[in-house]
Order: sequence, then structure tokens, then C-alpha cells
Amino acid sequence: MSKYLEFSLIERKPKTKVIGVWSKKSADRLGIIKWYGPWRQYAFFPEKDTLFNVDCLADIQSHIKG
Repeated sequence: MSKYLEFSLIERKPKTKVIGVWSKKSADRLGIIKWYGPWRQYAFFPEKDTLFNVDCLADIQSHIKG
């Protein structure tokens, strides 16, 4: 469980899913986690003008790894 971030399913596709990443403090969406075909793995796509510290990035990485 993340201290600063909330993760929520946005869309379930036939083979993949899209996860929203929100700030617990402001409830703003910070980005999404979705499948990136060229790399054949999930990746984080941040919203414009967002900034992340090491703890938040670790939480996102942990969520991607499952």
C-alpha cells in the first residue's frame, strides 16, 4: 500500500489492463500504467507537469511488478 498514491483499474482489455495513478492528497490523476507494445511490458505514462520522488517511483514500480 502506498503512502501517497492510489491505484485503480480504469479499463480491462482482452489481454491487458489500464491502471490509473492518483494522488491521495489532491485526488489529481498523475498518470496511467498500461501495456507498451514496443517494449512488450507495462510502463508508466505520467501526466504533463507531474513530479515524482523516489518513494512514489518505487511504489509505481512495485505496482507494475505486481
